Amino acid sequence: MVLRKLTGVFSIALVLAAASAMAGVPDLQLSTATTAAAPGVTPVLYNLPNGLGATFAQARSTGGVVDATITLTVLDGGGVPVANFSAADMWLEKEVVAGTGNFVACAGGTTADLNTNASGVTTWAAPLRAGGWSTSRTIVVINGAALTSNAGLVLRHNSADINGDGVANLSDIPLFAADFQNVSEPFRSDLQFDGDVNLSDIPRLASGVGAACP
Repeated sequence: MVLRKLTGVFSIALVLAAASAMAGVPDLQLSTATTAAAPGVTPVLYNLPNGLGATFAQARSTGGVVDATITLTVLDGGGVPVANFSAADMWLEKEVVAGTGNFVACAGGTTADLNTNASGVTTWAAPLRAGGWSTSRTIVVINGAALTSNAGLVLRHNSADINGDGVANLSDIPLFAADFQNVSEPFRSDLQFDGDVNLSDIPRLASGVGAACP
């Protein structure tokens, strides 16, 4: 009888310890991320390594400007919001798929805007410090691991830093020239993202030259 009681107490202690361990620790399956873009819309975010690219609300689709603001809700294993979780430990990455681009982020260039609030919520709305391009999904990462609650967000990226070396400079111009009015309409140089690489893209290329990671 005593042994049974001790076993019961020990089991309860283990359960409480496990619950305590989960408290305040982000759960990658329960935490969720969404974009403000309507279903079926594929937003493209124009980035510059110096952070002077487009805000998420200024993302574009072939239909015009579209709000692609990302909202992340961080929950622990018990489904409780994780408040004041560090923005530095939440960031964006490109889904790794062959042939889908060379997106590159400057150090700390894709972290969340702020620590999570009392409801465990944070956003990405401010411009990123990044270059290169990507046609694959955008992955939300917490503490170095990708969310498992979704397969990534439908959000593409491009930049005047076409070659993805962390600086928009003269080395990017030959790539743009090769894509200019190309019938295959290369995504990487469609900086205005209207479906064509044409004169409308040149102002973004020109104004971006000189942008580099801090």
